[in-house]
Amino acid sequence: MGTDEMPPVLVLGDDAPGGVYLLRVGVAEALNLSFGRFKGGKPIPLPAGEYLYIGSARAAGGAASLPSRLVRHATRSGDKPPHRIRERLAEACASLGTGRGRLSPMTGKKLFWNVDHLLDQERAEILNVVIIRTPARLETKLARLLEDNPCTRIVERGLGANDIPGTTHLLRVIAGEDWWRSLPSKLLHAL
Repeated sequence: MGTDEMPPVLVLGDDAPGGVYLLRVGVAEALNLSFGRFKGGKPIPLPAGEYLYIGSARAAGGAASLPSRLVRHATRSGDKPPHRIRERLAEACASLGTGRGRLSPMTGKKLFWNVDHLLDQERAEILNVVIIRTPARLETKLARLLEDNPCTRIVERGLGANDIPGTTHLLRVIAGEDWWRSLPSKLLHAL
């Protein structure tokens, strides 16, 4: 990795067991994808490019902890290969002090969250993860901040944020590596 590239996994914040995270997802080919029951299963066009997903995991342990949630995101259902970042992500999660995250095969993974439907596609790959450890509930604030960024586009209002009306948690990003590299510091300054 050159100095101009964003690290695969970046952990920021205090020593809180939970927090928020951002997934940088590359989509190699255009998709026309249904996100489960979102909007009645209506297929949503996703042009090839890069996307940003904002999520949170607040529990100190178990399936709702940051390590488990993130390793789950990096796993695909059935016999599909995991995301290439999965093992590095699990290793980084060990530094969180809340568990390593499950690295065992997750056979039969159920697609539950809207973003699961995108991350299950082999044409989609998690490229980077930014973890912000904090006890504060920042998911909505970050989503709104990023929705207003001139380099982001809302894919579909409400997508990925069924539990938080009025926001969206999946955004298309039309920017170069400089934007991604500066994102963590911009977020920390805005919070």
